[in-house]
Amino acid sequence: MASKAKTIFLADDDPEDQEILKDAILKQAPSVNIHSVMNGQQAIDYLINCPDDDLPSLLIFDYKMPIFNAVEILERIADVPQLQTIPKVVWSTSNQADHAKRCMDMGAALYFVKPTKTEELDNIARQMLDLGKD
Repeated sequence: MASKAKTIFLADDDPEDQEILKDAILKQAPSVNIHSVMNGQQAIDYLINCPDDDLPSLLIFDYKMPIFNAVEILERIADVPQLQTIPKVVWSTSNQADHAKRCMDMGAALYFVKPTKTEELDNIARQMLDLGKD
């Protein structure tokens, strides 16, 4: 029986940013499924209600989103047992050190500033995929 394709969860309120990151990830891992939502409430609802068999192998959050930002999402999912071992990544237009620190303190494994160059994006996607490996 074929193994199930990995799923990456992406929460970002900017459709263009979603598309460029999806493209970069799929260029390196074409068999990955990417489930995306547009705001923090949708992220929390999906993750808390996701069946264990469908849990993503990696969670990616934009820092600043409507309803809940990445820190607030990380706070709300911190005590959900099935989500505790899934690597979490935050990416943002903000390069403020306190934003990165708050995310890391709340359980994010990595924090990236959204890049302006394709090569940088490819490198970020590679690091994200490496983090999501079993």
